[in-house]
Amino acid sequence: MALKLNSRTIDGVRVIDCTGRIVFGDEAGQLRDAVKKELSENNRIVLNLGNVSYIDSGGIGTLVSLFTSARSAGGDIKLANLTKRVGDLLQITKLITVFESFDDEQKAVNAFGTSLRGAVSVMASRRETA
Repeated sequence: MALKLNSRTIDGVRVIDCTGRIVFGDEAGQLRDAVKKELSENNRIVLNLGNVSYIDSGGIGTLVSLFTSARSAGGDIKLANLTKRVGDLLQITKLITVFESFDDEQKAVNAFGTSLRGAVSVMASRRETA
């Protein structure tokens, strides 16, 4: 099954719904191109992987590369709705410790708000002590 992508915005966060397989070749390239395009406009991205049936090593490499690109752009990529198969793969590869993953996309979107508020409060407390 070819990879299908659908993008939308929730609370200022770009959510990309992925359906199909993320495998080396056209599918991984399609995801990479779509996320890089989104990163140029919004560096806060949630990948909804609830309808991803399979990820191979090329797909894992693409996810790691996109995560690095997002962080370099001052943003982040969070994962939502991991299937058992995808979750197990991230556990085995220890990438579950790299990516923040959430049971549903709203929790992933909300995590960006928490991060922003946390950053603001840290900055405020630094000013107070300076």
